[in-house]
Amino acid sequence: MSGHRTKLPVVIVCGLHAEARHEVVEGLLRDVPHSVALHHDLSTATGGTVHRTLRDAGGTLASGETPLVNDCACCALREDLVPELERLAEDGTTRLAVLELWDSVEPKSMAEVIAAHSDAAEVTNVFTAVDPTLVLPCLANGDDLAEAGLAAAPADRRTVGDTWARQMEYAPVLAVVPNPAADDEDHALIRQLNPTARQLTSVSGGLSRLVFAGFDVEAAAAAQHPACALLPQEAEEAGVATLVWRRHRPFHPGRLFDALEELSCAATRSRGRFWLADRPDTLLSWDAAGGALGVENTGPWLASLPDAAWSLAPPYRRAAAALDWHPEHGDRCQHLVFVSPGLDRHGLTALLDSCLLTEEAYGSGREGWKRLPAAFDALLDPVR
Repeated sequence: MSGHRTKLPVVIVCGLHAEARHEVVEGLLRDVPHSVALHHDLSTATGGTVHRTLRDAGGTLASGETPLVNDCACCALREDLVPELERLAEDGTTRLAVLELWDSVEPKSMAEVIAAHSDAAEVTNVFTAVDPTLVLPCLANGDDLAEAGLAAAPADRRTVGDTWARQMEYAPVLAVVPNPAADDEDHALIRQLNPTARQLTSVSGGLSRLVFAGFDVEAAAAAQHPACALLPQEAEEAGVATLVWRRHRPFHPGRLFDALEELSCAATRSRGRFWLADRPDTLLSWDAAGGALGVENTGPWLASLPDAAWSLAPPYRRAAAALDWHPEHGDRCQHLVFVSPGLDRHGLTALLDSCLLTEEAYGSGREGWKRLPAAFDALLDPVR
């Protein structure tokens, strides 16, 4: 038989709030004819396998086990996922595959696996299921996933807070489950964490109209990458505030290092990119939730590279660099965003400003900056 075959649409539904996620999935199965839900339960990984179920609105259609790969439940999910989607596509009777991710699995990795390895399926949208009363408790939880029984592999060092933050910030659609206990602060926090996302309640019926909307995996990755992340704008509503702090002068490494604990606890969620005077060519990422802060080297600033490298940089990266361009420093900048109820804007701004180079230190130039204390070496450089 010849002719072009349409790929199987896949909508990813993720989120730490298992009951909310389940409610969203069941609603989609009811509202979208010929849809099925595929779920891999990673809680069985301690027994050496991941449990897979396939169901429709009427109940379970099939179930099975897949062994761990490299002692990693998430790796087993990836290995098993594409063949299952290919089988559903080949069957020809499924209109929509709803991929219900297990609690701590992040949608970015699964969307990229499908885009890279499946010729028969494509992600058409990503929903994060949200119970508004649990957003703040999850975001403020700095426990390791392992402590909460949610680790996907022995080496999984993520925390509950940062995992939940990325689940919320990646999705273009937030499916909010109605909860009469939720207040204005809860909903304001959701809006400020991901202000560009569409918010719909799980009972509105609008979710089913968005399952085939389309999803750009490359653009979604760029929107999360520290070099070109689409960070929230200034906001204040119902006691929740977003502070956007942007400067071009570099940080004094010693003063910033000494302030890290206070800064990481100053807001429920903070993220962005920054640079240090003693590492002027290194783009550093800032990712904090629940009082736990991650700082990473994410490569060079474009301004530190030869002109020829610009043509090799992705368009999203070039656009972000152009927006932040400074006549002296190029795309090097401090761009940090803090979101929290009860945020102390003035105190936080003053603390951040105090961590920048003084006028005198700044005037000493790069040769002088090299003599500053290398406070971040232990954090950023691998142990030799």
